Amino acid sequence: MKKQLEALLEKRARLFVSTKRCQEDPIIEKKRQLLQKREAEMVKCVLKGQVLRKQRIDEWTDVDYMVHYQFLIKQHGWMYMEEQVEQRRARFERDHLTEDKQIKVVNAFTENTRMDRETKKEEAIHYVYDRMKAVKYAETWWNSYHPAFPKFDVDCTNFVSQCLYAGGIPMTGYPNRQKGWWMKNKSWSYSWAVAHAFRWYLSGEHPGLQAMEVSAPEQLMLGDVICYDFEGDGRFNHSTIVVEKDRQGMPLVNAHTTNSRMRYWSYEDSSAYTPNIQYKFFHIVDKR
Repeated sequence: MKKQLEALLEKRARLFVSTKRCQEDPIIEKKRQLLQKREAEMVKCVLKGQVLRKQRIDEWTDVDYMVHYQFLIKQHGWMYMEEQVEQRRARFERDHLTEDKQIKVVNAFTENTRMDRETKKEEAIHYVYDRMKAVKYAETWWNSYHPAFPKFDVDCTNFVSQCLYAGGIPMTGYPNRQKGWWMKNKSWSYSWAVAHAFRWYLSGEHPGLQAMEVSAPEQLMLGDVICYDFEGDGRFNHSTIVVEKDRQGMPLVNAHTTNSRMRYWSYEDSSAYTPNIQYKFFHIVDKR
């Protein structure tokens, strides 16, 4: 089985850099189209896999595995490494591959409520946001988990909140889960860990964390935040942090859940992408 998985990864890596055969996989085709749109090209692709679980039923064998993608991208003479980690499931029948697909992660949070507006005046908390510290944290922990914080199956907003906290933004509102932005004593506010609540919190006026919505991704700076509503149904379900700009001045982001590094901001190459996707772009501001 190990040899079959290695052969599968080698084939998938070749497809990513092939301009003729990438239509064999819709995700690879999406990535090719996105690179073309950005006037960029994939120079090299390296895949590394790790088997997580094997389950045999009669003549079928399901293999769950983790795959680490490394894409060497070239754009206008500039080269950088984009990375992504995802969990996949391959099905074999008598050692013959019959299916290979990404395993979808289901969000266990069902909280639908927008964050409550503060009903009484609270004393403002002053801070200076250190963007480089936030970016350094995002680069350090993009594919691992800080032991001081809980890890969630859907971890994107928890990860972005940790980055902002590393940048010097203070927690507020403990212990009310529907108020403030905090993670403490193995508990957390909805705004800390739930993408939809986080998006609405960023739009509000609060004693601590403060953000300003901007109209276009190119207006963002390193350390700023993008929120995603993949289906365009009004429910935001993903969060990322800007860690770099490409040669067209567009954001590259880091994220958790499908752990990603230096990924193009639009997520057009994602299996979660739909034509109805909506974005919110937030510039994190100082409170002096």
